[in-house]
Amino acid sequence: MIRGWMTNAARLLPTAIAVGVLGTSLMMSSALAQSCETNTVPVGANTTNPTAPFFINTQGLDLSTQPPTRNPNNPDYPPATTLADGTLPPLYANGNFVLGPTHNPAPETVTNAKVPQGKLYTFNMTSTDSVIYNPGLIRDDPPPSANCRSIDVAATAPNDPSYLFLTTSHPGTWTRTVTIYVPARHGFGNGNEMPLMVLGDGDILSFFVPIYTVFDNLIAERKIPPMIVVAIGSGGQDAQGAERGLEYDEVSGRYAEWVEREVLPKVEQTIGMRLTRDPDGRATMGISSSGAAAFSMAWFHPDLYNRVLAYSPTLVNQQWPHNTGLRGGAWEFHSPWAGPPGPNENIVGFGTPTPSTLPVATPLVLQNPRKPIRAWYEVGDRDLFFPLPNMPDGMHDWTMANEHMAKVLAAKGYQYQFVFSKNAGHVDGATVAQTLPHALQWVWEGYPNRRVDGGQHDW
Repeated sequence: MIRGWMTNAARLLPTAIAVGVLGTSLMMSSALAQSCETNTVPVGANTTNPTAPFFINTQGLDLSTQPPTRNPNNPDYPPATTLADGTLPPLYANGNFVLGPTHNPAPETVTNAKVPQGKLYTFNMTSTDSVIYNPGLIRDDPPPSANCRSIDVAATAPNDPSYLFLTTSHPGTWTRTVTIYVPARHGFGNGNEMPLMVLGDGDILSFFVPIYTVFDNLIAERKIPPMIVVAIGSGGQDAQGAERGLEYDEVSGRYAEWVEREVLPKVEQTIGMRLTRDPDGRATMGISSSGAAAFSMAWFHPDLYNRVLAYSPTLVNQQWPHNTGLRGGAWEFHSPWAGPPGPNENIVGFGTPTPSTLPVATPLVLQNPRKPIRAWYEVGDRDLFFPLPNMPDGMHDWTMANEHMAKVLAAKGYQYQFVFSKNAGHVDGATVAQTLPHALQWVWEGYPNRRVDGGQHDW
């Protein structure tokens, strides 16, 4: 759910998309239920005992700001290269980088009259035409004038602040717009098949940067391959109990399957072109929860997508309905569930469960073989921090989540570039405008037979 825009007068760009959560906390006091302050340490949270359940690590946090400002030198973060202010990481480099506080837009964000512009096509979709997401999901909230949404005062299970109860969500219908970008030069591809990039949250990125101008310029400069860009609008609202949250925050391959079966055939029909089936020629991109979905699409379907780009991905405990097999949601991509350990048991047929010697399969990245995924992603030093006061579960610090993701990606030998941006909020508009051309070039390195550091190419 898009809770609001935090406007920086120097940028005049939206810089924060708050992520909501649903329910009615059986564990909350009545006083807390009336307080909807966000991005602070929740009342009653465990911040002192790291060996106890649901620990919230406040090390390296400047709590005088909301959200807290993180120190990139936090010893719990992986080592990173600090860049000179105004500079970007090398295009050929893997690893972790700290971006300086000044964020000037890249030249590729400016329209060039000499560069031919691609064409845009649109069509609408509704839940009544869907098989996978029919019916849709709607959450009833108080009017916008109210201090709290229903998710701000939601209940959690006794002794488990990670398990959100929800009574305000119900079936409904959704309508969304799909925008298709076709580049002016599109002779590239295997036969008539074109590379593909799927954008979550539709055209919302246009609030941050003239995204199709960026594609025009980079393609004209032969810095990225000519490709079809499919910007799919969200299903509405956000977070638990809403269609957007259901699609993006669910840690599964369902959203990728919906895109493949129900969206892309209509795209091909609309533009009269074929999209490549080669996963190396397909990329996913998203912001916030759709950034987490970008990871899930490639993780669960590396047969469909091998390239990922995300800003402030919601790699936290945001999945709803609660999944007892993955209690921490996307947090468990990189870290164990923060609650008390349960028994590790094995079951065979109809027999009685017995203690298991098999390892628990989370964190997912660490406990699974490396997949053919190449990922670029970013997080801000003032990214979201426990935006809901009713979920002190130790799994809602966006910056910590993305730092931990960098640790496990490095440990497994993935090709990735992770940027910690100073002076940046959640999905920070100025950071997007500064880094998006760079990120696109990095993500598409090596496709096909092209190195962005000057190697051979056939674009």
